[in-house]
Amino acid sequence: MEINKSNLLRVANAIQRKNFFLKNIKKLVFWAEAESYCENYDDDFLDIEQEIPKELSPLEKYFENHLEGPGIWKWLHYFDIYHRHFKKFIGQEVNILEVGIYSGGSLGMWKEYFGPRCHIYGIDIEPACKCYEDNQTTVLIGDQEDRNFWKKAKNAIPPVDIIIDDGGHMPNQQKVTLEETLPHIKPGGVYICEDIHGDDNSFSAYATGYVRHLNKFDLERFTKFQRSIHSMHFYPFITVIEKHGTRPDKFVSSKRGTLWQPFFKEGA
Repeated sequence: MEINKSNLLRVANAIQRKNFFLKNIKKLVFWAEAESYCENYDDDFLDIEQEIPKELSPLEKYFENHLEGPGIWKWLHYFDIYHRHFKKFIGQEVNILEVGIYSGGSLGMWKEYFGPRCHIYGIDIEPACKCYEDNQTTVLIGDQEDRNFWKKAKNAIPPVDIIIDDGGHMPNQQKVTLEETLPHIKPGGVYICEDIHGDDNSFSAYATGYVRHLNKFDLERFTKFQRSIHSMHFYPFITVIEKHGTRPDKFVSSKRGTLWQPFFKEGA
């Protein structure tokens, strides 16, 4: 083969594709091993009767007592997840964006939980949902899968503290909503995507790609994503993303103490 720039580029691209293939084969092996482990998982404590009684969160108490009026439809295990990530906002001035209003019951639940200083921006594709507007609720009508809609919506909605995607539940709708709104969340804010159903769910696979970027390890380059995103949390049917309250400039590995075992050599 003649050695020229074009041929060298073809060889370099082939090597790059081979390395990419080999790297991802290793990931697939680990993924398959994780699948096998979870399918066959057992636990020493599963057969022991639970001794600690479950205390209902304020949100679950509200739900259990909500016997009439606008409808709320939730998986019951969601309420503890909400409370874990939202309780720091109770009583604060907080802007909430909820995608998917449906029968309007969750709007009242959020207002009761967060208090009179919260404002909810509800989004739904159904024009009938405009009826839920009040002095604490603004409703926008549009398609969450439409990026042009999000451009207009972000001009109408101030930066928010919380986003709850309880919309159409289709993977591409969830993906577009996350990409368009994550930068619109204030420092310290929380993003929740609900109803990620199925072990082959495309949005679940997409979200785990974010984890890879959280774990990027380059001492010379601290990515914008790592500066912005504090953590990701995966629960049954729910993914949570939290932003840093105070953005770090770098990751620091620090040592304290004077007595060290001799068997570890730095840089080895």
